[in-house]
Parts: sequence; C-alpha cells; structure tokens
Amino acid sequence: MASQKQAAAVADSPPAKIPAPSSAAAGDSLPFVYRIFFFLIEPISALVGAYFAHFRQSTYLSLTHAESTPLPIPLGTTIAMSQLANLYLFFAINEALVLRSTSDLRVWKTVLFCLLIGDLGHLYTVRELGLPIYWSVSKWNAIDWGNIPFVYLGAAMRIAFLADVGLGVKRRKTRRRTA
Repeated sequence: MASQKQAAAVADSPPAKIPAPSSAAAGDSLPFVYRIFFFLIEPISALVGAYFAHFRQSTYLSLTHAESTPLPIPLGTTIAMSQLANLYLFFAINEALVLRSTSDLRVWKTVLFCLLIGDLGHLYTVRELGLPIYWSVSKWNAIDWGNIPFVYLGAAMRIAFLADVGLGVKRRKTRRRTA
C-alpha cells in the first residue's frame, strides 16, 4: 500500500526542470558543452549529412564504400538517399528546435534517449564494412569520421546527460523493500 502511495505521489509531482534562473530560456543553465553540442555542432553536422545524401549522392556513396558505388545511381537508390537526407534533416530539427523549446528534463531525456538508440543503430549499419571500421583510425575517410567517432561522441554526450553528469540534479534515494 505504501509503495502505491509513493508511486501516486511521484506521478502527481511536477516535471523536473533543467536547473535555471526563472528568466532563463530553455537550456540556458546547461553546461556549455551540452549547449554547444546539442544546439549547434550536432545539428549542423546532420545538415551536412543531409546535403551530401541528397545533393551529392555519388560522393556520399563513394565515401561509404567506393567499390560498390553504382554509376549511374539507380532511381531506387536515389530515392533511398533522399529519404536518408530527410531523416538527417529530421534529426537536426528535433535536436536543434525541440530541445530549445522546453526545460522539462523528462522531455530532454526522452529525446536524447531516442537519439541514443539512433546512434547505436547508425553504428550497427556500418558493420558490413568489417569490424576494423570501428577502430582503424588510419583508414577512415571523411564519411567514416562522421559515421564512427562523431557518433561515438554523440552517444557519449547523450549517455552523460542521461546519467545527469554536470546537471546538478540530485538523485532521489530509493528505499529497498524488505521481505
């Protein structure tokens, strides 16, 4: 019965906010590294990916895997590349605009958790290039730098945020149930 009351109290509590002065805009009190990365660096990099996936498809495909790049690019591949570009655009908009629109920590964590799943999926997609793609720095080209270490960085930033690193959020102590 007590745990039901505690659950109801938590459900009725107001959403946690990112610590900020009352006059601050969403995200103003976040550590600088989070603001610069989530509001600027990563959205711009996603826009660059969108540009190449839509407007420079042969370059994008060649940098991904030169030996299998079809020339001319088949219509189905062109459509799929433009859809990929659209997803990069969606990623950039979500991060740059949705996160700016709220200081609700639950919204931030939900969005960043979803993007973390995307990071893991993105890393999984290059597995067909062989396991060394994940650590062979000397063999990376421009697109590999975006697909591997930059995605590692994004995932690390999201994991740090989800773990409240640098947020000044105090974790609630949970009581263990005794049998």
